[in-house]
Amino acid sequence: MNVNDTTSAAVLDRIRCRPADERRILFTGATIVTMDPALGVLHNADLLVEGDTITAIGPNIDPGDAVVVDASGSVLSPGFVDTHRHAWEAQLRRIMPDVDDLGAYVMSTLAGHATVYRPEDMYIGTKLAALTAIDSGITTMLDFSHNSRTPEHSDAAVEALRGTGIRGVHASMGPHFGDWDKQWPGDLTRLKERYFSSDDQLLTLRLATLATDEIAGPTLAYGPDLACVAKDLGIGVSVDAVFGKASSEAILRWAEDGILNPDVTLIHATGLTSEAWKAMGETGTTVALAPTSDAQIGLETAIPAVDEALSAGIRPGLSIDVEVALASDMFTQMRTLHAIQRMRAVNAAHGTDGQPARITTHDVLDFATLQGARTNGLEGVTGSLTSGKKADLLVIRAEDLNNMPLNDPIGTVVLGSDARNISAVLVNGEVRKWNGQVLDVDLPALRREVHASREYVLNTPAA
Repeated sequence: MNVNDTTSAAVLDRIRCRPADERRILFTGATIVTMDPALGVLHNADLLVEGDTITAIGPNIDPGDAVVVDASGSVLSPGFVDTHRHAWEAQLRRIMPDVDDLGAYVMSTLAGHATVYRPEDMYIGTKLAALTAIDSGITTMLDFSHNSRTPEHSDAAVEALRGTGIRGVHASMGPHFGDWDKQWPGDLTRLKERYFSSDDQLLTLRLATLATDEIAGPTLAYGPDLACVAKDLGIGVSVDAVFGKASSEAILRWAEDGILNPDVTLIHATGLTSEAWKAMGETGTTVALAPTSDAQIGLETAIPAVDEALSAGIRPGLSIDVEVALASDMFTQMRTLHAIQRMRAVNAAHGTDGQPARITTHDVLDFATLQGARTNGLEGVTGSLTSGKKADLLVIRAEDLNNMPLNDPIGTVVLGSDARNISAVLVNGEVRKWNGQVLDVDLPALRREVHASREYVLNTPAA
């Protein structure tokens, strides 16, 4: 925002002193990357937020009694949507940055550290992940919470999401290894009644599961029984570890059983057969790619399956996956996917008369926003700056040293920006980051909690 620190603090005070349902905020003079196909990019435009909702976008909006925020020199963008992150692992960040394969991660983290997690460790890891997401512009995060050893572990993960103010999707799954209460998936009914009774709230619930029984046995593998649980509860399903031949065969079985549909998200989707992709496309199944995870850890083919998805008519969402080995932010996911796909396209056409079929910066920003929202079942709520949607948005400084001058706004968001350029983050109309700082966080206290949790987890023998 084109304001100094003192003015910014004063503006924030004016915003926050009003009751949420009476609050009106007008961002003026911005370049607005709406990601709404009907609106596109608007230059020198305004955006009005009333309560938790975007109510107007365009030039010269009458401010009325709104708090006016001068956003000239800035790009307004939808908040990013993370479609798959194992948030409870955050206090183990980059503990294995050069992990060579999925097996090493599974044995170290899931068969080892995960087995000693207490509910308070679940809370601290999930809280840290969610606050980091907000800091880097992710306003919606699907927490694939696959360490639900007891009901208390699940409660802690949900409470952490709720406490940070992020738009959170709690995808609950039982753990792969070690002792646990075997309360899942039955406990989903209690969770829904306790935390997810309303359709108009920040948090939503999904069932998390695995593609096959290869890693952790049949209990956690998707099939007709788990599909019935999700259908009875009226919730979506997120399926992780969708790789290769075994997952391809499972996908064809699910299609025959009628349990593939737009409420089902398949995560990774690397190394799948053309028949599996055909079934996914025909059923409207959604896909969550994890670009750095696939490439860096080397999952199946190690190539993010964006071309396969697009060929099947599926525009995928993007995700972070595991912070034990990977970057935490969506900028990295967009750039990685953009570079890998374009490299492959040019390489495939090299030495021929063919023209490379390259994705664009607009494509990857679409994947990181609107398509991510669709993948999480929230397309009508967030993912674009559209009148009537919730106010989940970013204010990105376009005249900072690493961004100026502003030439192409989408290129600036995708290729130029990072967390330091995000001046403000709003989630559901609430200011969560302002003047470059995440709000309402006692950072020294959080640091002490994170370090104490990490030391406990690392120094306690696996159960």
